[in-house]
Amino acid sequence: MISLTRSWHGEAHRRVPRRLSALAAMAPVAVALTLLASCAWATPSAAPSSYQANLWPQRPVVQLSFEIAPDLGSVTGRESVVFTPDMPACELVFRAWPNDPTISKAGSSLTLTDSAVNGHPVTAQVQAAGAPPGAPGTLIQLPLPWCLQPGQSVRADLGFAVVLGRDADERVGYSPETRTAWFGSAFPLLAWIRGQGWARDPAVPMNGETAASEEFALTDLSVTAPSDDQVTGTGTAGPTVAGDRPGTTTHQFSATAIRDVTVGVGHYDVAERDVNGVRVHLATPATGTKADPTRWGDVIAHAIEALSTHFGPFPYTDFWATITPGQSDGTEYPQAVQFGDAGKDGLSALVAHELSHQWFYSLVGNNQAEDPWLDESLATLGEALAGGDAKDYRPKDISDRVVGLMGKPMSYWAQHGGFDEYTEGVYNQGATVLLEARRRVGADPFDAALRSYIQANAHRVARPADFARAFADQPQVLDLLKHAGALPDRG
Repeated sequence: MISLTRSWHGEAHRRVPRRLSALAAMAPVAVALTLLASCAWATPSAAPSSYQANLWPQRPVVQLSFEIAPDLGSVTGRESVVFTPDMPACELVFRAWPNDPTISKAGSSLTLTDSAVNGHPVTAQVQAAGAPPGAPGTLIQLPLPWCLQPGQSVRADLGFAVVLGRDADERVGYSPETRTAWFGSAFPLLAWIRGQGWARDPAVPMNGETAASEEFALTDLSVTAPSDDQVTGTGTAGPTVAGDRPGTTTHQFSATAIRDVTVGVGHYDVAERDVNGVRVHLATPATGTKADPTRWGDVIAHAIEALSTHFGPFPYTDFWATITPGQSDGTEYPQAVQFGDAGKDGLSALVAHELSHQWFYSLVGNNQAEDPWLDESLATLGEALAGGDAKDYRPKDISDRVVGLMGKPMSYWAQHGGFDEYTEGVYNQGATVLLEARRRVGADPFDAALRSYIQANAHRVARPADFARAFADQPQVLDLLKHAGALPDRG
């Protein structure tokens, strides 16, 4: 994310499945084939072939549905997940991010309505995990009848209800005035990370993402909305069909490998264009935007082209951009971004920052609670390189208060200065350090090492050691990052 204030350097985050027979400990490949066969209507979007070597064959398989209320103020949903761990697991852990403090304060919430494991109802254990008093918890745990061993599969089915905050300056909200709604991470998100287990980091009372998840195959995303409304989704769009209720239409999407989902619904005008093999879908409120849709489209096209020269091929064949009247910034999702209704000033920096997240957090994942610099510092680097504001990142401008704290987790910043210090320590310090490292070793060698990091960690959840490994033959880069606190210092 990125804010519309402070030279765009900060993010003032105001980012029905078909029923299946119960699946016990089935082979993961058989499970995946069963689910994929149920949605042969679409060819899921995939990353360029150069990135696909790292796809996890046993990644979770998800079917997800949302049904929007007629007034767009609430959503009911269902989710089916087939999970095959790579290490022992004795429970399932999901995160309900609409219950984090900032989103909850804006009037949104997610409540679990029912849950089952392998077709048998179970009682979920819901923990606050950072949720404010009175709000549903952010951590949902489903007990398993036995501990899964690596390669064994289990299926979970969950029902849930989401309230969208009215005119929320957040990633979950709706606008009655423009008749638009937007909701990202608005479902129970499986919180598994390969080789590490469950990500249980608590939500923090500060703007910024704390989500972490392995990629999953989204075999069916179904969004049922009033037929007069447009729908934007995540992945590749399939055909629309009549909804179960009169006057509704169900829109379908799928994706080969994705970490999260966002949806937009309402009176939108949707324009499309192809940019270097990427199908860009741009949704703008029918009531109008400060910058006209053509300008938005041009800036997005420029960002895709410019960032690809530094980072390598754009990771996806479809990209969805939805302008949300309630937000004042941008929120990133895999293959999609929610943008606030920005004016012309700063638009290039905003778009470059958010599209940089398609490589960092989306393609190359990270634990956003523990290592926020691995996506936000790198996205701000992309903003500087492709958004025209590199001159704003100078070493002398970094406050002494944050020097050496670039690698601190979200929990640290929530307790030490809040969002402003987080912005200075991770976004601004991060971009400044990376730009200086690039200057010292040369643009071409730096960019080549960065592309090798992306290639080696595509479709994975990376850690700081993975970044250091890619720059092992550039000690000047490592020394700068260690001084900034992004990497452990040598002995």
